[in-house]
Amino acid sequence: MSLIVNIDVPDVSEAASFYEDAFGFERLRPLFAGKIVEMRHGGVLIHLLTKPAEAPATPAGARRTYARHWTPLHLDIIVDDVAAAFARARAAGAISERPIADHAWGRIAGVADPWGHGFCLIELSDAGYDAAG
Repeated sequence: MSLIVNIDVPDVSEAASFYEDAFGFERLRPLFAGKIVEMRHGGVLIHLLTKPAEAPATPAGARRTYARHWTPLHLDIIVDDVAAAFARARAAGAISERPIADHAWGRIAGVADPWGHGFCLIELSDAGYDAAG
């Protein structure tokens, strides 16, 4: 089994540049005549999909919106230095949502991309999540 994370955005070229600059994703190739951009971060494949705002999002009729939204699924990006990663993401246009906080298991900061998707930047301590108890 493998996993590909799909992220809807209104403009894949703009989004690919953001994800490169903010998080260090590697742009691999365009797919489907440029409507999808394939990227990689570590061993995870990311597909940025061209989906216009207000386009149907579900068979039940929900529409896409690129205002800040919440979903029970989000991505944690594990980094070596959360302060540097947070600064890099902010410089690329990420929206700060939660300042850096320290925990026994490491450090965390929250950001959102310009299209409303939230991410946690996490720097694990030597003990990592085992320190959480």
